[in-house]
Amino acid sequence: MPEAVIGLDVGKSSHWACVATRDGEVLLSTPVANREDDLDSLFGRFPDALVVVDQSRNIGALALARARAAGMSAAYLPGLAAHGAARLFAGDAKTDERDAMVIAKTALGIPDALLPVGDPGPTIAAARALAAQRNFLTCENTRNKNRLRSILLESCPAFEALVDLSDGPQLRLMASLGGAWSVADAGPRRAAALTRGAARGKIEALVRSTTSSTRPDASVVAAEDRAVKLLARRISENSAEIEAITAEISALLEGDDTYRCLLTVPGIGPKTASELAISIDIEDFPSHDRLASYCGLAPRNRQSGTSISSVTASRQGNKRLKNLLIFSCNCLTRTEGRWGDYYTRCRERGMSHGKALKALARKRLKVIYAVMRDRVPYAA
Repeated sequence: MPEAVIGLDVGKSSHWACVATRDGEVLLSTPVANREDDLDSLFGRFPDALVVVDQSRNIGALALARARAAGMSAAYLPGLAAHGAARLFAGDAKTDERDAMVIAKTALGIPDALLPVGDPGPTIAAARALAAQRNFLTCENTRNKNRLRSILLESCPAFEALVDLSDGPQLRLMASLGGAWSVADAGPRRAAALTRGAARGKIEALVRSTTSSTRPDASVVAAEDRAVKLLARRISENSAEIEAITAEISALLEGDDTYRCLLTVPGIGPKTASELAISIDIEDFPSHDRLASYCGLAPRNRQSGTSISSVTASRQGNKRLKNLLIFSCNCLTRTEGRWGDYYTRCRERGMSHGKALKALARKRLKVIYAVMRDRVPYAA
């Protein structure tokens, strides 16, 4: 345990710093500007202290960088843990000063709540920056798709049911013409010209889909076309950018042993492999059970005496990794051999598809852990 902890409630322009000793004495509680000189001055006064922040990225990045530059140890107290720990202290005020004190004293009293913050190196740091942009574009695309489906459903439910927003030619069709009614007005020949290479039957079905619906007023159709063209164009642009970023991340990690070995695991593609490689320092996890807990794949046990006992799915953990690990197992459900057989046995025991898929992801995580720990390719 360190002799002292510097708890930083980080902020955009300034942080609140609380320096507490192992005995619980507060040596310093003051705001510190989010500038290199001010942070260096603070860390210079307590060179042997452990620096703990409540955000490890964005507004907390500079503080961690200056702590590493000073040769100090650093750690991260997740927001949920800090919020829960705050209830253990007297008072219910929500101030930067109190939050910094909670961070510092929690780090001293409950060190298991802390997560390590290592130096990833320039390659992983660059890959993380690209992955953050990819995640942003993915979220934006999800919002755009939901909005586009809402517009199409209100106008022509039959058209909305048939359209595939992951299909490039269909997006190109809507970006050029607009919504269902303008596509129908253009006719099969023009629609085919705008979607060369697409399945003709699907495009013709889209053109004919409006026959069972009542056409709205011309002004409504014009307003719909404007929104549909914009959203379809943005979805296409974002999808292309996501593919380009994924390729760039793969090129960055080409020389990373962990990334290359992860690509040999069944169901793991470039996106999932890159997220695992840049998000997880396997040395921080002494077992696959700890990694499963971090990824949200470990069950949550509830037990009281001998009368109450249950095992339910956990809603905690890294949601992005959890979703990638579960959904990437879809391609394994119909395969022959170890993974397909395990999924089939889960289904035969009465599990739903979702539960069986999560169980399969948990089983495969044991392999992922071993591959990342030993940096060796998967061998069936």
